[in-house]
Amino acid sequence: MVSMAQNRTLSELLHSIVSGIAACQNVALARIWLIQPADICSTCRFEKDCPDQTRCLHLVASAGNSSDPKQDLSQTHGAFRRFPIGHRKIGKIAESGQPLLLPNVLGSEDWIADPEWIRASGIRTFAAQPLIFRDQILGVLAIFDRDLLGEDDFKWLRIFADHAAVSITNANAFEEIAYLKERLEEENSYLRDEVTGAIGSTDLVGNSPALKKVLQQIELVAPTDATVLITGESGTGKELVARAIHEHSSRSSRPLIKVNCGAVPDSLFESEFFGHVKGAFTGALRDKAGRFELADGGTLFLDEIGEIPLLMQTKLLRVLQEQEVERVGDTRSRKINVRIIAATNRDLKADVDSGRFRADLYYRLTVFPIENPPLRDRVDDIPILAAHFIRIAAHRMNRRAPKFTQANARHLCQYQWPGNVRELQNAIERAVILAQNGPLQFNLSPTSATPETPVASTPHQPTLLSRADFKLQEYHHLQAALAQTNGKIFGPNGAAQLLGMPPTTLASRIKALKIVRPPRG
Repeated sequence: MVSMAQNRTLSELLHSIVSGIAACQNVALARIWLIQPADICSTCRFEKDCPDQTRCLHLVASAGNSSDPKQDLSQTHGAFRRFPIGHRKIGKIAESGQPLLLPNVLGSEDWIADPEWIRASGIRTFAAQPLIFRDQILGVLAIFDRDLLGEDDFKWLRIFADHAAVSITNANAFEEIAYLKERLEEENSYLRDEVTGAIGSTDLVGNSPALKKVLQQIELVAPTDATVLITGESGTGKELVARAIHEHSSRSSRPLIKVNCGAVPDSLFESEFFGHVKGAFTGALRDKAGRFELADGGTLFLDEIGEIPLLMQTKLLRVLQEQEVERVGDTRSRKINVRIIAATNRDLKADVDSGRFRADLYYRLTVFPIENPPLRDRVDDIPILAAHFIRIAAHRMNRRAPKFTQANARHLCQYQWPGNVRELQNAIERAVILAQNGPLQFNLSPTSATPETPVASTPHQPTLLSRADFKLQEYHHLQAALAQTNGKIFGPNGAAQLLGMPPTTLASRIKALKIVRPPRG
């Protein structure tokens, strides 16, 4: 009993209990089953006898003395690793809370599942006590003994079971405290990184029709727990949309945890998303909660969801469907309550058609899709965004904001912004740095500029292009660039370099506009 009190981890405690009992000379086998959520129903030998398949008795510790050196009595994965509550002797003890003492065992009784082992081991007594703490049944402690046990022995087993129940409850409490402490440390570390990375981030700024449509969609979906898929080109502010949905939801008091799926190596995917236990692999020096656990009660933002490999998509889908995770190297599943917001700049439907993305995961994510418009479809917002970024950059640099003129606005509106809002913010910051209390100067590539258009504050003048005309102009523009580079997109002398665009953005636009690339060579 002293050794039980010294063990704070549940696994060590359970091993200590059964090993201590098995140290008695005549004990052939000592085992503990604890009531836990059902987890192997499809392979359990008692599946048909289990009434609801939500909870059952799990064999968690075993020890004994065998005359056969090849027989391992410590393993917990045998035929009797699970018992439905109320089924067979062990299950009925867990259901009723009543102990059971069966002396003079012969091995021919109908309740014995393995008569051969009973006879070969010389078993004479079966005794089992429920593990009870504050009127709650935790599980069952059972022993098979080669001696004939009496009432005094049975009372001693009751006292032992009571101490074991208290120790198990304490061990569970210590593990829960350690888990919550670890999770709090992980959250604090994550949020410190978020604060550092959020310097200079903005709210959704603008009043263009395209942005107003996105804001209306945010207002509709935010109060729900529906899964959201945000699509759009790189740099359009998909993370800001995700943050706005989270902040206007009932989960706003819990964290928004984000993870860039494209930046997680395949070998670390499960550990990063689901966590791991100490010693699960080389370098796992301590238990670590995954992003799903950190987001419990809040929102998980899966950026670049289209970059997840197929094998990992299967594991992600299972977690989304079952709302429970299992850490790498652990056998215990943890229930979670997480809202998923995903984002991608890829055409996921095309990836589904080509077999690169699972169709069932795609439909799981697209409960409520939101398309974030590129900056060229929000020309009205460019002067507003520019003025907003100037104030932020000047404040961060602790200098007076330079004057933003109508000429500056016209210059910015003539550029197509292939890098979208992110490129605009970087261009503004660069201009503020170079201004040195003088006028703003923007050095933008002429290859992506359109013919001069009026300042966005006068959007109704007839010189502005309609969306259809703009797309047609873009179609011919990209087609000409591909013809000039002989169909080459990536690398030196490719169309992306010629246009000053990220290659992935150019490839996305080519696919969206259904442009047929000329054959190379």
